Amino acid sequence: MNMPTEYRALVVNETPEGPFTRSITRVPFSFLPDHELTIEVEAAALNYKDALSAHGHKGITRQYPHTPGVDAVGRVLHDRSNTFKPGDRVICTSYDLGMNTPGGFAEFIRVPAHWAIACPESLTPKMAMVYGTAAYTAALALHKMQQCGQSPQMGPIAVTGATGGVGSMAVALLAHLHYEVIAITGSAEQGPYLKQLGASQVLPRIEADDQSGRPLLRSKWAGAIDNVGGNTLATLIKACGRNGSVASIGLVGDASFSSTVYPFILNGVNLLGVDSAETVRETRELIWRRLATDWHFNVPNEAITVTTLEEIPHYMATMMDGKTKGRIVALINSQKP
Repeated sequence: MNMPTEYRALVVNETPEGPFTRSITRVPFSFLPDHELTIEVEAAALNYKDALSAHGHKGITRQYPHTPGVDAVGRVLHDRSNTFKPGDRVICTSYDLGMNTPGGFAEFIRVPAHWAIACPESLTPKMAMVYGTAAYTAALALHKMQQCGQSPQMGPIAVTGATGGVGSMAVALLAHLHYEVIAITGSAEQGPYLKQLGASQVLPRIEADDQSGRPLLRSKWAGAIDNVGGNTLATLIKACGRNGSVASIGLVGDASFSSTVYPFILNGVNLLGVDSAETVRETRELIWRRLATDWHFNVPNEAITVTTLEEIPHYMATMMDGKTKGRIVALINSQKP
C-alpha cells in the first residue's frame, strides 16, 4: 500500500532557551512509530493532559518534538495485524497515545492494534470525540460505583471540577441515568450551564474543602466523582453517606490527600481509583457500547466547541488558564459532524 510521504500535525518543540513552541507543520511519515495500525484521523478531542504535554510537562511526555492528543477517531488506512479492515472506523484513546506516542492532533496516527476499538455505528466522529476520554472516564467511574451498589435511590452524587471536560460529561451522564447531581465548581458564573447539563444543585468549591479537622462530617452526598484530589477528595469521603462510593479520577488540585480510616470502617465508604488509560479491552468495549446505547446522553451545544487543528494551540493555552468548559473537538480529515 502506498503511504503518504508527509502529513500535517501539531508539533511541540523544546527550544534550547527553555520555552516550548507549538505549531502546525508538515512532518515526514517516518515521524510515526513502527506499529501495526495506521489510522487517518477524522477528529480529535482536547484534554487537560494534552495541554500539559504541549507546555512541556515531562511527567507526561519525556521526549520532544512531540504531537499531543490522547483521543482520536478515524478510518483504518492499513493494519498489519489484520484486526481491522481498511476503511473501518475506530476509536483510539488512552494507553500511551499523545503521551510518548504521537497523538491525535495530526492527520494520521500509528498505534498497536489492541489500542483501538471499533467505533459504534451510531456515533459520528464528532460525537465520539465529544465523549472521548472524558465521557469514557466518567462512565467507567459510574460503572465501578454501580458494581459497589451505588444507585439513584441512595441520594445525590457530587461532581467536582464540574465545568471541565470530565466533570461536564459526568454531570450529564449521571443526570441522564436519573441520579440527582450536585455540581461543585469554582466558577459560580457557570451555574446556568451546569443546570443545563442536568445538575440539580450547584455549590461553590468551598463546600468540598472542609478545614475543621474532624474525621467525619454530616452526610452531604451519597457518592462522588472527584477531579480535584487533595483536601477536596478528603472532604468528599468524610461527607459521604453510608455505603456510598467516591471515585477518584483526577488531580487538578493536589495529587495527595490525608484521611482517617473512620469513613471506611464506620460508614462503609468505598474509595475507588479509576484508571482509564490501561483499562482491559473487554471493559473498554463494554463502556463504549453503553455510551452508544442505554447510556447515550445528549450534550448541549454550550458544552461543545468544534474547531480546527490550527486553533488547538489557542485552546491549549486557554485550558491552562482554566478558562475552558465542556469539550473541545478538532475536525481534521472530516468536515462532517
